[in-house]
Amino acid sequence: MKTTNHWILPLLAISLSALLLAAPARAIVTTGTPTALHSDTDNDAEADRQAVSREIERFRSSSISISQAMAIAEARHAGATTADVSFDGAARVPVYRVKTLHNDRIWRHTINAATGELVGGEAALPLAELDHEDRDNLAALGAIRHRLADAVRVAERAASGKAISGGLVRERGRLNFAIVVISGDDLKEVILQPPGARK
Repeated sequence: MKTTNHWILPLLAISLSALLLAAPARAIVTTGTPTALHSDTDNDAEADRQAVSREIERFRSSSISISQAMAIAEARHAGATTADVSFDGAARVPVYRVKTLHNDRIWRHTINAATGELVGGEAALPLAELDHEDRDNLAALGAIRHRLADAVRVAERAASGKAISGGLVRERGRLNFAIVVISGDDLKEVILQPPGARK
């Protein structure tokens, strides 16, 4: 997932259906380097840490949550479902970048994180123009019962924080939701495994 390329995150692997149906969650927590940034030099690492701290601060001061941004984007097209969402605090005005799936197209929306207004217009890309793996992932997304919005709610509860990004990942032929959550001063990646998402 693009939003986690430079971060080493503690990982929570969770069954989404178990969490939606049962109160105490069964989670496998893989410990590693506590939320640190990966870099080749100390100066680069410090600059990366400062950039992430600024991004987190801008996220925390936003009025619109990631769930609200997804709902705003999905409301643009009846029956749309979110495939990917991320907060962008580096933009002049902090925004959410939301990709929704509707009628064999991926729609790209930019939502103002302070007001919830759509910034600019919408951009649509036919699924036929995506690579084979992305088309497979989106086909699987359309076939499963759970949605990214469900995964965000579960991840926020499991990691005791607020989601800053979420999207699809495929491991060993299974489609999962990967959600990055800010918990205190840490970033945690929660992997949620919806049932029925095999290739």
